[in-house]
Amino acid sequence: MKKRSSLYLWGISFVSTIGGFLFGYDTAIIAGCNSFLQTHFNLTPSTLGWVVSSALLGTILGCIISGTITDKYGRKNALILAASCLFVSAIGSMLPPQFLGDLDQAFWFVDSEKNAFSFLIIVRVIGGIGVGITSVVAPIYISELTLPKNRGKMVSLYQLSITLGILLAFLMDWIILNQAGNEAGIVTSESTSIWKWLFVEELWRGMFGTEIPIALLFLLLLFLVPKSPRWLVTNGQKESAMKTMVRIGGLEQATLQMTEMTEMIETESTGFKELFKPFLRRPLLIGILLPMFSHLSGIAAIMYFAPNIINESIQNVESSFLGAVLVGLVNSVFTFVAILNIEKYGRRKLLLVGVVGAFISLAGVGTLFAIGSNLVIIPLLLYVACFAFSYGPIVWVIISEIFPTRIRGLAVSLGSFSLMVTGFFITLSNPIFIDSITPAGTFFLYAALTLPAIWFIWRFVPETKGKTLEEIERSWRKIT
Repeated sequence: MKKRSSLYLWGISFVSTIGGFLFGYDTAIIAGCNSFLQTHFNLTPSTLGWVVSSALLGTILGCIISGTITDKYGRKNALILAASCLFVSAIGSMLPPQFLGDLDQAFWFVDSEKNAFSFLIIVRVIGGIGVGITSVVAPIYISELTLPKNRGKMVSLYQLSITLGILLAFLMDWIILNQAGNEAGIVTSESTSIWKWLFVEELWRGMFGTEIPIALLFLLLLFLVPKSPRWLVTNGQKESAMKTMVRIGGLEQATLQMTEMTEMIETESTGFKELFKPFLRRPLLIGILLPMFSHLSGIAAIMYFAPNIINESIQNVESSFLGAVLVGLVNSVFTFVAILNIEKYGRRKLLLVGVVGAFISLAGVGTLFAIGSNLVIIPLLLYVACFAFSYGPIVWVIISEIFPTRIRGLAVSLGSFSLMVTGFFITLSNPIFIDSITPAGTFFLYAALTLPAIWFIWRFVPETKGKTLEEIERSWRKIT
């Protein structure tokens, strides 16, 4: 029975984390498209930053609406909406209007370059909305289903899925580029096949299109998972909640959880005003600033522009794509470090060690760029490793743990909003910074922005390892 319960929880977590996988995949797949989009649409550094960061603008919108949606309509329904947005975006990103090539025998409808670019921006924003909703809801959903002893590990699966999505996207970019060969990105007016159109001449379309089957799988599997027990209890559906909890932890554990949840929910109020109650001031500060600090270190720009950044050092396109694959691999491997150690060493220790390491490695990237070394990839990989076992998973774990059930969706949406807004501006500005203050200056800036985070974590972030969500809430009330 215990084995079946464990498999049931792992199955639910797997489905919900496909959203994280799509988050990572969408983040990284455009990294391979950048240079081809720049040529295809005649983009400047600022317009390149805009097309790449447009998805992050969508994530901001997704974060804004996700809190209300997930608290009112439930975690499962919110994830279904997110999956629908991601599916639509994946199709749309592959099929903006044609304006180059053999337009007399076009495979798709023909329009101007301006309208094609606008179409791409719109569908990227729609996908971003899906990512924004998922970034809020998936960690909440997993944390509300999991027992305290495994919660950090299970929520970390969400970040692992992001890193695996990034790795697969970098790998797919390299495979598509490699099979296209010397004809990659060369658009001719001659008649061609649909395969050559999608994966050779305008191969950025094929790169985007590889996301379609993953998004469809996510959407279909979501109809098989249960609703969050804590959300069901909050909304007066105790019988349904009890059935799910029994399947996960057995009757004894479910009865204990039901009693504890019922007691806490009776003391909670709901709504935006609840966030500003005195006992929630500290968790609110953590929930907003910790995600912001994580993206001020430059991770979004590094993932979106990995081949471009590496190419600044080694001046070889194919090698830069392989370097990006290595970035994705290190990101995935060191996320396992967090999963295996988060319940042993706790959230706070891993976070502090990782952020200090991020500062040192970012300064190293800046130094090597400044002296013109082609070994920039080494401290860059060290930074990715440090981020992967600290900021990456632990931010999601902490912000999904520290708020009361009734406002958890709203509170986490604020944290995710903070993260996405920061990521948007970092990504939008990265090509401009690289061009204006050089790569060295850009990475020295990211390193400097990491220093305040070290002090903040040391001063304000508590250890939540091994505590139930209700125990964490009570601890805030005691501080007040």
